[in-house]
Amino acid sequence: MASSSELACIYAALILHDDEVTVTEDKINALIKAAGVNVEPFWPGLFAKALANIDIGSLICNVGAGGAPAAAAPSGGSAPAGGAAPAEEKKEEEKKEESEESDDDMGFGLFD
Repeated sequence: MASSSELACIYAALILHDDEVTVTEDKINALIKAAGVNVEPFWPGLFAKALANIDIGSLICNVGAGGAPAAAAPSGGSAPAGGAAPAEEKKEEEKKEESEESDDDMGFGLFD
């Protein structure tokens, strides 16, 4: 679990982002001081540097999104011309779906 110092910096960064203000060490420190929270002095600078080149909005929107599906990854030119690769991927997906459905046909479920 995050310490109170980390949480204070996280909340300060979110407040700054919400107000469309650039996240800097000084601004994080100002918010933390206004809130009356004592933090270890290295946290605000660490958070400011970590968030300097990151789009916080997209980070918030993609929490828990995992990664892109393997089918969406570029193939690097290994796929044959004519688009045969998407057809093969569809067949693989259909096989996976069929195997998942066959588990349901056993007549009972996990919670029955």
